[in-house]
Amino acid sequence: MDSIIRVDNICKSFLLGVQETQILKNISFTVEKNDFLIIFGPSGCGKSTLLHTMLGLEPPSSGDVYILEENLYQNKSQEDDRSEFRKRHIGMVYQQANWIRALSVMENVAFPLTLLGMSSVDSARKAWEMLAKVSMQNWINHKPTELSGGQQQKIALARALINDPELIVADEPTGNLDFESGQELMKMLVDLSSQGKTIVMVTHDLEYLKYCKTAVRIFDGKIMGIYRGAEKDALVSGGDIQTKRGNNEINSLVHQG
Repeated sequence: MDSIIRVDNICKSFLLGVQETQILKNISFTVEKNDFLIIFGPSGCGKSTLLHTMLGLEPPSSGDVYILEENLYQNKSQEDDRSEFRKRHIGMVYQQANWIRALSVMENVAFPLTLLGMSSVDSARKAWEMLAKVSMQNWINHKPTELSGGQQQKIALARALINDPELIVADEPTGNLDFESGQELMKMLVDLSSQGKTIVMVTHDLEYLKYCKTAVRIFDGKIMGIYRGAEKDALVSGGDIQTKRGNNEINSLVHQG
């Protein structure tokens, strides 16, 4: 399979006062086309920093990130270049959606296409199609903030899909949802994966590992394991982590954050 993302020996340090703290430590892995990959680990382990680095938002101290064979920090050394690349190739779903409050649901979903220069008629038509895809077409004239958290995340997913991106990235997308809404959103992501979309998701909740094809475990800024197939199934059942790390770390992974 072709790789969508390749992360090569990423290190990232921050200067806190006079002390340098290393957050990411020689991270390397690939995300293959059509994969549904979950990056998981406890809060503070480096997941968000890794995701921001992968997206071109946080330059690494060393190492390289390739998306669709583009080196984000060499071929696109300016933030404006990376921002334009994200607009065209990556759809984002965050834990807390950012809405333009003055705009309706349809207008918010259509907005990325407006930024890309599409006409208002064509962008509205495409927005309706994406909202129908997530069963939210009956709410087009509402403001997003009038809706429930689960409904807002469906709308956020529609907005992420609007430009038909090669990659969908979800950063703790279920973090503010109740159990039922979280399960519904995950099933939508699974459906998108089955339709050929490549998905990368970050979570600290082991409950959602059953939905992914590949799981990447981060702890203390390092990759502790990459799990696929039978190894991933063992991870979901708890056997692999319990054998290697003990029940205390399982509890830490589940309850931290």
